[in-house]
Order: sequence, then structure tokens, then C-alpha cells
Amino acid sequence: MAKKVIYTGPIDRYFNFCYGDLEYKSTHFKHIHLDCDNFQGTAMMNYTEKDIPFTRIVEHKHFIRQNTDTTWITYEYPQTYTRDTDPMYPVNDGLNNQKYERYKKLADSQDKVLFGGRLAEYKYYDMDKVIASALNMVKDL
Repeated sequence: MAKKVIYTGPIDRYFNFCYGDLEYKSTHFKHIHLDCDNFQGTAMMNYTEKDIPFTRIVEHKHFIRQNTDTTWITYEYPQTYTRDTDPMYPVNDGLNNQKYERYKKLADSQDKVLFGGRLAEYKYYDMDKVIASALNMVKDL
């Protein structure tokens, strides 16, 4: 129906894993509602100690400076990626990057599908970089 489609999912999945699976990191989220007006005083706190099982706590109300009597927090736990979990972050090491280059050649041969975003480009992007990449793609069109 469209002249072009932008695909933002995992590039290896698009090509039915023909060169094997790319490696990703994944995350499990646990959401909790608390009967207090403030849990941690900030939107996001990262935890890097090996004895703490989660990597981050997000208290959502702080993103929009919302004043409420209760709050929601989300714990983020690392999770082993499988095809049945959501891929979150590419693992950009030598082996995976070589495999990605093979997938990229297939992607570049598609004339009606454009590949963009963290999973389709197999890059760890912060939001500002992924937005810049999207804008550059549109500008190139």
C-alpha cells in the first residue's frame, strides 16, 4: 500500500535470522504503586553494585514534576535475551558487528523498506541520537 516502509524492529528477525541471532540485552520491569508522596526524590536512580539485583529505579512523577499523594516506581532488572523476550540494547562486540554487517547488506538491497532505530541499525542510541538518525534519513529521502 505504501511506496516505502520504515522498519524499526530487530534486523535479524526481519530476515528470519538467516545469518543467526544477533545478541541483545533485555530488561524486566516491575511496577509498584506506593502510598507515599515521594519515594526517591528524582526521576531516575541507577544502581551499579553487583549485590543489588536491579539496575535502575524510575519514579515517573518526577519527569513532569507532578505533585500527588501517591507515586509509581518501576524497578528495572537485567534479563537474558531470547527470541521470546523484548530486545532492548544491541551488544556491539566484534562478532555481533560482523554479523550485523551481513544483515546490513541485505537491508541495503531492499528498495521499499528502510531500516532505522536502535534495533534495525543495531546501535546503542540515546534518544537524541536516534532522533537525529531519523531526521537524517528523512532528509536523505
